[in-house]
Amino acid sequence: MKKIVFAFIVFVSSNIFSQGCSDAGFCTSENMKYGTMVDSLKHTVKFGINQGSADFDVSVFGMYLEYKYQISEKLNFGTRINYTSQSNDAVSSSAISDGYIIADYLINPTISASIGLKIPFTDGNVKENGVALPMDLQPSLGTYDLVLGVSKKYNNLFFALGYQQPLNKIKNTFFKPLGTNEFFTTNQFNRAPDLLLRVGYNYEITNKWKLSPSLLPIYHLANDTFEDVTNQEIQIKGSEGLTLNANLLVQYAINDKNALEFNFGSPLIVRDARPDGLTRSYVMNLEYKYRF
Repeated sequence: MKKIVFAFIVFVSSNIFSQGCSDAGFCTSENMKYGTMVDSLKHTVKFGINQGSADFDVSVFGMYLEYKYQISEKLNFGTRINYTSQSNDAVSSSAISDGYIIADYLINPTISASIGLKIPFTDGNVKENGVALPMDLQPSLGTYDLVLGVSKKYNNLFFALGYQQPLNKIKNTFFKPLGTNEFFTTNQFNRAPDLLLRVGYNYEITNKWKLSPSLLPIYHLANDTFEDVTNQEIQIKGSEGLTLNANLLVQYAINDKNALEFNFGSPLIVRDARPDGLTRSYVMNLEYKYRF
């Protein structure tokens, strides 16, 4: 197997946790996951399950259902629905969390662009016994997000650049209890946008097995904010900055129409503060894909 060396210059300290990919959905779309693709079949249906470990002993389990329609040789349209369940020793929450609508346009055989919208199915303020849960236990951030992306292939290398812009404040009303270091106060939480880059390599082991290692830096472009008890907006210091994930994607083609995919992500670098609840120490995802 060919050796690929990725070099990144980073300027923040290392830790054992990482931000997830903004929200599950955008950076796992095909255009952002392994570069420009053209499908000879019109319809693709995917079902996936994932499991991860988060901050504050929170366990995360998720599922999703995705459908993509190839409108023409240059244009496809996809939708996705996510389900998320999160729990710790004291509290659990679960719900259909977010939906995505994304269109990909093939500019030329090696470059593709994406535009989409994330739609929340909960408002980011799920409560337990009348008290708002912290963002780490919210099934959804509760934001509508504009997502933009572009990918480029060069031989087996691929590059994907994405931008995710929240369009509304989060209606969460959680205040961190006095005397505890768990969670962040996120009352009327305002989440900053993300800029992400994926650099990877597609390696075909056999005609059935493919391997795609990649690095995924995500830069949170500003500090997030919340409102205190006097309705004053307060910046959460350390929430701006870089996170870096390493990913390994393994694909197995059962036949021309059916395939399995395993994806594992692990952190290398994090921001100092991650109040949005997207922190993961690792994420594993198994996906079944059917094309027709």
